[in-house]
Amino acid sequence: MFSLNESQRFYLCLSPTDLRKGFDSLCGLVSSELGRDPLGGEVFIFVNRSRTTIKLLHWERGGLVLYHKRLESGRFSLPRVHSSGKGCSILWRDLVMMVEGISMEKTTRRKSFNIAPKTA
Repeated sequence: MFSLNESQRFYLCLSPTDLRKGFDSLCGLVSSELGRDPLGGEVFIFVNRSRTTIKLLHWERGGLVLYHKRLESGRFSLPRVHSSGKGCSILWRDLVMMVEGISMEKTTRRKSFNIAPKTA
């Protein structure tokens, strides 16, 4: 069952990853490259150099889950990020657009109304 949703945090590894790696090697990358805990419930996204394959690593109750998608044609379009580090946080909608093959280069995001929480 695909159990990801917008309430989770998503981290994109910005350096190309050898996606022959499995659970243990990807957990090592999460710890060493991204400085995060692979068992913290966050979702970690890895893309290969040619951007034709993507893997998502996620800890859920009972164990690790690895989602893997390979494109037969075309390339994944990565979201625009403003980070100089090895990884960055992305939004659920950016992940969905990336997996669905929607190019984010020419899209514009309109401002939406958000109610700011009141501070005491």
